Amino acid sequence: MTVETSAQAAYIVAALLFILALAGLSKHETARLGNSFGVAGMAVALVATVALAITSDISGLGLALLLVATLAGAAIGLYRARKVEMTGMPELIALLHSFVGLAAVLVGWNGYLHVEASPGGEEITLLTVEGMLGIHSAEVVIGVFIGAVTFTGSIVAFLKLSARIKSSPLMLPGKNLLNVGALVAFVALTAWFVIAPSLWLLIVVTILALLLGWHLVASIGGGDMPVVVSMLNSYSGWAAAAAGFLLENDLLIVTGALVGSSGAYLSYIMCKAMNRSFLSVIAGGFGIEAGPASDKDYGEHREINAEGVADLLTSADSVIITPGYGMAVAQAQHGVAELTRVLRDRGVTVRFGIHPVAGRLPGHMNVLLAEARVPYDIVLEMDEINDDFAGTSVVLVIGANDTVNPAAMDDPASPIAGMPVLKVWEADQVIVFKRSMASGYAGVQNPLFFRDNCAMLFGDAKDRVDDILRAVSASAPAVAGR
Repeated sequence: MTVETSAQAAYIVAALLFILALAGLSKHETARLGNSFGVAGMAVALVATVALAITSDISGLGLALLLVATLAGAAIGLYRARKVEMTGMPELIALLHSFVGLAAVLVGWNGYLHVEASPGGEEITLLTVEGMLGIHSAEVVIGVFIGAVTFTGSIVAFLKLSARIKSSPLMLPGKNLLNVGALVAFVALTAWFVIAPSLWLLIVVTILALLLGWHLVASIGGGDMPVVVSMLNSYSGWAAAAAGFLLENDLLIVTGALVGSSGAYLSYIMCKAMNRSFLSVIAGGFGIEAGPASDKDYGEHREINAEGVADLLTSADSVIITPGYGMAVAQAQHGVAELTRVLRDRGVTVRFGIHPVAGRLPGHMNVLLAEARVPYDIVLEMDEINDDFAGTSVVLVIGANDTVNPAAMDDPASPIAGMPVLKVWEADQVIVFKRSMASGYAGVQNPLFFRDNCAMLFGDAKDRVDDILRAVSASAPAVAGR
């Protein structure tokens, strides 16, 4: 069996492992095994690719560069995996997507330089004879376009998620016309490039795509950024698939299609959950109907201390906890898990309500709670628990803001208008854990904070949860059978 045949067999094994990884990651109980399948699949793919490169007609310098790149990438990946906090995972993933996009751009340019830009070369002669030159040119320009959009779009997402730039949407005059015009121009330039490939056309397409990627994501507000991360994940998959066609690499095509389709489906599911149009996500049109947030005066807020919260919890029949990104930042999940255990031991019914985009990454809160060993059966999605708030004694809103904002339902002019939210205000009492009265990631004031049945508990969420735990432990045990 030749090395090439063995490599193709290894690629099939790797593709199957990637499929098993996706299946495993679909459930909490099998997520760890699914992750292991993914790691194994990537290891098999890397070994097969390096083996192919070594046995092919590659120069000593090329082989050295390949080994250096492999080792450097592995070292950086291991370092970041060990150092990154869960709170930094969304922006890290966005940044990794940008690398995939950049790789697709480089592969596309490499394909052009080795074929279309070499009129007397062996490859262009062969493609011309086979009648495949036009297809190759289309692959080049489409791969470059998707990769460039992914690259700059992911960079903007990274900057927004890491708070290096403002999270509010960029509202250029006629922004939808700009996006549509860019897509129409891309189609025209693609046809032109296929008919008459030239360097200046590829440069124009690259610049157009870079600007479009930047504008698409810059036009989306911070409240919708979790969906953007999922969307960019899909874009990166299609960019990888496009690179696979240019490199004639079946595994890259299969893997890119898996990532692209799963990312698109996840984006669709999240859009349905948020009452958003899937097409508007792709077009960078989130929030286009809504105007700027109002400066309405909602009155004075009410404050409470940890001891007061402890009294409410120990006398409650039922408690729902709605976590958000603030809980992740404070690393309060372990204290929240302990508070849950203590209250349940006292006979209090405790459950968690998770918004589809809680945090800044799909599934972010679920991972944090699983890490803290919160039982799976009391962690419920928004649709499963939203009707239960009206019969709940106390709701603890820990570090969440936009996902519990009644303005999404009551204010048509709000940037988050129409987005389904957790109806926490229907409970008897609502306690909001926040560092200050600052607006949420979407830059919108939350009228919940000023309602009569809501009280604010200021400070670091982890410290406040610890204070409540001490106060609950010091109080008298609950009456049995209450």
